[in-house]
Amino acid sequence: MIAVVDYGVGNLYSLTCSLRHIGAACTVTREEEALRTADRIILPGVGAFGDAAAKLRALRLDALLRDLTGQGKPLMGICLGMQLLFDKSYEYGEHSGLGLIPGKVRPLAPVLAPGAKVPHMGWNSLHLNRPEDPLLSGVREGDFVYYVHSFYATGCGEALAASSEHGGVTVAGAVRRGCVCGTQFHPEKSGAVGLRILRAFAMGEGDAAC
Repeated sequence: MIAVVDYGVGNLYSLTCSLRHIGAACTVTREEEALRTADRIILPGVGAFGDAAAKLRALRLDALLRDLTGQGKPLMGICLGMQLLFDKSYEYGEHSGLGLIPGKVRPLAPVLAPGAKVPHMGWNSLHLNRPEDPLLSGVREGDFVYYVHSFYATGCGEALAASSEHGGVTVAGAVRRGCVCGTQFHPEKSGAVGLRILRAFAMGEGDAAC
C-alpha cells in the first residue's frame, strides 16, 4: 500500500489516478497509523515552499516523515514535495525543509540565460546522471518528462540521479539518498515514462537502498 500524504498542498487526483492505472494500491491520508503501516509514502506538493513546510509542521508530519525514513520507509517527493526533502529553501524568504537530502532550493530566474522563461514549464529531456538508480530502471537517456516550477534544488552532490537543462542551468530532475527519492518533474503528467517511474517506486525497485 502506498500512502499519499494529504497536507492540503497538491493535486492528488491525477497522482492517485496514475497509481491506480499501474495497479498500485494507494490511500490519501495524513493519519499517523496509516503512514506507519504503509509500505511506502509519496509526498506530493504544488505552491509555495514556506506554506507547505508550515502545514507539515502544524500536522506534525515533518517529524513523522523523518522518523519513518530513518527506519527505512521508502519516501518519494514530487515537485514541491521533492523540494521539501532538502535542507532549506530561499523561496520568498528562508525556510527549513525536512533535511532528508543535502541541498538548498533557490530561484531559477537570477541564473537563467537571457530570454529563458520562468516558470520552467513543459516537456524537457532527461540526462541520466545515475542510470543505475532503480527509480530510473524504465527510463532511457533523452526521455521527456513534464516540469512546472520556478525554483530548483542546488548542491545535490551524489544525490543527483537525473537532470535537465533549462536556460543554461542544470535542473535536478530526480534525486535519491538511501530510501528517500524525488522528482522535480511530475511523473503523473509525464506519459508512459512517468508511469514507468511510478511503477518502479511502487514495485519497490529502490528498496535495496534503504
